[in-house]
Parts: sequence; C-alpha cells; structure tokens
Amino acid sequence: MEKLIGDFSIGLFFMQAIILVILILLARKFAWKPILEGLSKREEGIQNAIEAAAKAEAKMKELTAQNDVMMQEARAERDAMIKDAKATANGMIEDAKSKASAEADKVLASARETIAGEKNAAIAELKTQVAAIAIEIAEKVVRGELATDEKQKALASKMAEDISLN
Repeated sequence: MEKLIGDFSIGLFFMQAIILVILILLARKFAWKPILEGLSKREEGIQNAIEAAAKAEAKMKELTAQNDVMMQEARAERDAMIKDAKATANGMIEDAKSKASAEADKVLASARETIAGEKNAAIAELKTQVAAIAIEIAEKVVRGELATDEKQKALASKMAEDISLN
C-alpha cells in the first residue's frame, strides 16, 4: 500500500477524474437514455401484457359463465324434450289401449249378436222340428183313435157337444 501512496500523482488523479466525468457524461448522453428508454418500453410492454392477460382472464370467466348458462339451458331444454316425449308416448299408449278396448268391445258385441241370432235360429228350427214331431204324434194318435167307426162317431159327438157349449 505504501508503494501506491508513494506513486500517487495529483496531476494524474485529476486527469483520470476528468476522463471519468467525461465518460460518465458521454455514457449518460449516449448509453443511459437509450437504456432507460428501452427499460421504459419494456416496462410498458410488460404492463400491457399484464393488462391483456387480465382482460383475457376476465373474458374467459365471462365465456365460462355464458357456457355454464348455455349448458343449463340445454339441460333444461333436453329435460323438457324428454318430458314431452314421455307424455306423448304415454298418450299414444293410452290411445292404443282405448282403441284396442273399443275394438274388443265391438268384437264382443258382434259375437254376442251372432250368438243370439244363431240361438234364435236354433230355437226356431227346434220349434219347427218339435211341431213336426207333435203333428206326427198327433196324427198317429188320431189315426189310432179314429181307426174304427165307433171311435169316429164318439169323437164327432164329443166335438159337437164342446161346440154347442161354447
């Protein structure tokens, strides 16, 4: 350190100080201003990027909220469509049941009418056959009763008495 103090020269010191001041002035004029302007522009760019990111985040939140609302509306619409479809299907089933029931009633009524008609026809045919058989039996009985002349005379007198009494 003593060697430094011994080599110290005031003229050299001032010369170096003047050179240092000149360098600082030149650096200030040509380097500091561009550096500060670059830093200022960079700071501005960063601030703009932060603002743009905040705007984008707000826009994303807004879009997410709109998306949620649209999803809820779509779900509600889907539920309403399902409800309508079920109601329509149930209505169609009820209509089909009522039509089938009405058709079954018609078929049953038609069958009853057919059975009643066939029953009446059978009864009429049975009456005709019974009448034919009764006539045959009566004819045989009358032939047996009227086989002789005496029986014929007795029947004629009995009928004459019945006619006169009435």
